[in-house]
Amino acid sequence: MSIKQDKAVELKNRKGDAHYNCCQAVACVFADEAGVDEATLRKLGAGFGLGMGLMEATCGALCGAEMILGLMKYQGKPIRENAGELYTAFNEKCGATICHVIKGVKNGGKVLCSCDDCVRNAVGILEEIL
Repeated sequence: MSIKQDKAVELKNRKGDAHYNCCQAVACVFADEAGVDEATLRKLGAGFGLGMGLMEATCGALCGAEMILGLMKYQGKPIRENAGELYTAFNEKCGATICHVIKGVKNGGKVLCSCDDCVRNAVGILEEIL
């Protein structure tokens, strides 16, 4: 585990107003490197937690990682290769990319990956790519 992975999980598990959703937790541990203040990343990531709030869409941890990838790699040309690499690696490690599938909501209750591990995996994969 890296320091960033541990920090992201800690942010996600905070209680009350100090809580970060999965997207925010992943994105915010890269704030300094990405050159964006943490408050802005929290705002940008606010709608991506819990599969965009309904568990029906892409895992928030993956969304946060893709946002940071764009901030750090985009230089006026598409970053499809890196984005695809991140997506594929996350899918392989977590078993899916859609929140409700990962959490077992519509597949008989079989949880493929915990939220903490989704956050850890997203951060770790992003660290490797960057």
